[in-house]
This record gives sequence, structure tokens and C-alpha cells, in this order.
Amino acid sequence: MVGAGQLARMTHQAAVDLGVHLEVLADGDADPAVAAGAPFRTGDPASWPALAELAARCDVVTFDHERVPADLVDALAAAGHRVRPGGRALRLAQDKLLARTVLEAAGFPVPAFRGLGGDPVAEVHACGAEWGWPVVCKTVGGGYDGRGVAMVGPDDVARVLADARPGTWMAEAAVDIALEVAVVGVRTPSGRWAAYPLVETVQVDGICRELVMPARVPDGLAARATALAKSVADGIDAVGVVAVELFVTPSGDLVVNELAVRPHNSGHATIEGCVTSQFENHLRAVLDLPLGSTALVAPAVATVNVLGPDDGSDPRARLADALAVEGARVHVYGKRAAPGRKLGHVTALGPDHGAALDVARRAAAALDGAALPPDLEVVAACG
Repeated sequence: MVGAGQLARMTHQAAVDLGVHLEVLADGDADPAVAAGAPFRTGDPASWPALAELAARCDVVTFDHERVPADLVDALAAAGHRVRPGGRALRLAQDKLLARTVLEAAGFPVPAFRGLGGDPVAEVHACGAEWGWPVVCKTVGGGYDGRGVAMVGPDDVARVLADARPGTWMAEAAVDIALEVAVVGVRTPSGRWAAYPLVETVQVDGICRELVMPARVPDGLAARATALAKSVADGIDAVGVVAVELFVTPSGDLVVNELAVRPHNSGHATIEGCVTSQFENHLRAVLDLPLGSTALVAPAVATVNVLGPDDGSDPRARLADALAVEGARVHVYGKRAAPGRKLGHVTALGPDHGAALDVARRAAAALDGAALPPDLEVVAACG
């Protein structure tokens, strides 16, 4: 696995249970997967020698991030290595403008969008005149957890795009969002597919703060979302876990937001909440093994992410307080604490969404050293 972050850490834990030898390409020996005992080599994920050496040692190469140049992924495949997912799918996860262009051409619902060229400020003003304000400005690549995304009005454009280089930003029309959901599915090289129950996510400042599964939406909407995600996964020939993030409008329409072709934050609840976790199924898929059941093991599952507190303290210092919350399953990633950094998550199962959320929120608040957060529940009127 190229990358040794928390996704590789949790994949390593699944690999141990399967008896699969997972070796990671790490930035350094402090990376979360390495700290958890995964065999590793250090190297630059954008370096051909580092990637070629890893591929020569392994049966399959996969990823825990999108920082690998797709051209090098193509070169690995051309050299006879099994790389899953391949370069085509990875490009769409790396390049938001390319993803929008390809998905729109294939008939998938996406927001109105436009790449920004030599005069991005003027071009965004033209978008605002056409679509209405605000306009969403995004970096074409590299942004995550709210970074590289800005909702702008006419007076904000020049400030946000002051240092923008041509071709590195895009603009999108703002979508009227009732709630956000994600389909986490898994696909094998031969096209076998399994999807987890639809996940409902709550974003704060562009960062997923909590999620519940199954999403609190009508069955028909969940079925439409899952079918759309399968069509996307088939269309881009994804292999392994693929996450399709969707906006739901007040009228119940679905709009594609983002794609990920690796294990995803939206699937963390599957570790305790489903028969087979997304991490185990990712391994099964890239190794072309039979997929495991994606069924829930409880009526409702909730996960709350733990971010570094503003004071810079380490939530691990309050681990005992979180573990004292009965029913909470605590995951700490072993990362250096920093304000706003994603350091762990808490999952709880329950007879209903409210009960599961209550347990997960109390344990996460204990780790944060903060009072219980305000109720972030989104109540959506959607068909």
C-alpha cells in the first residue's frame, strides 16, 4: 500500500486477521501504519524508483492516498505489475475538474462548473453573473477536509484567488443542499460489486464531523444513490473501495460531489457496524477474493471524528475518560496532535440513530476535553 496514514493503519489491522502481508510505503517511521507495526519502506510516493521497488516486492499495489502521479501508476501497470485501482480511476480522484468533465459527459448529475484560466477573478465574476452568488471556488487537486474550497461572494473573489495560478482552480455553482450522503462500495477486477448501507454525513467547515448509517432517508432515495454509485464505479473501472459523496437537494435530487478510490472516512463505521469492514473488503477486492457481507450488525451506527483541540493538547491524555463511556469504540490514530488535525474517531451501535449518536458524541467530547457539541443532526425534507 502506497501511504502509511490512518487508512493504511486500519487496513494493516484487517490484513493481520486475513494473514495477508501488507507492506507500506511510508514518509517516515512515525507514520500511523508504521507505528502500528506494519512492515514498511520509506520513500516518496511520487518517485518511480520507490514505487517500482515496492511493486517488485508485492503481488498487488494499492493506495491510502491520491498523491501518486497517475502516469507512474500507468507505468507500473505497463511493466506488468497489478495496480488496483488503475491510473484512470486514480486520475478522477486526483483532478476534480477532470472528474466533473468525465462524469458530466457520461450523464451523471454534477453541479455547473468551469475551469479557471488566465484571469480567474474575472471568470468567477462571470460565473456569479450566470449562476448567481455565492460561487464555490476549488483547487483542482490536493484539497481535502475543507482545504482548497471557498464559498465566495462578489467581494471575496480577489482575496481568495489572489495567488491562483492558471489552471489550478475551478468554479462551481452552489447547490441547495438538504443533506450530504455517501455510498461506500467495493468492486473487484472482474466487476463484482457490494455496497454498504447509505451513510449520512454532517460537515462542519468542510470536515466530516459525524455520520450515521443507515442514512435517514427514504428507501427509494437510498436505492437511487447506490445505483448511481455503482454506475460510476463501473464506468471508471474502480477496483477496491470506492466512495461517492453526494448532495441531496430538498426535492430529493442527487448531485455528485466527490469521488475517492480508496478506503474512506465515510466507511469507518463499518469496522464495528457491519459484518465485514471496508478495510477487509478493500483487501479482498484488490486481491480478487470473494467479497464479505456489507450488512449492518445493529439497527443504527454512528461515528464521530476526533479533531485536535485548539489548545494543541493530545486526546490520548484523556483516553480513560472516553473508554468510561459504555458502548463507545475508540480509535486513536497515533498521529502527532495539532489543532484541527483528524486524530481518531469513535463509533457506537444502538437501537436507533439518537442512541448511537449520544454514545459516540459523549466519548468524542471526552477525548476533546470539551463540553458535548451542539446537536449537529440534519433534518432533511427530501423525497
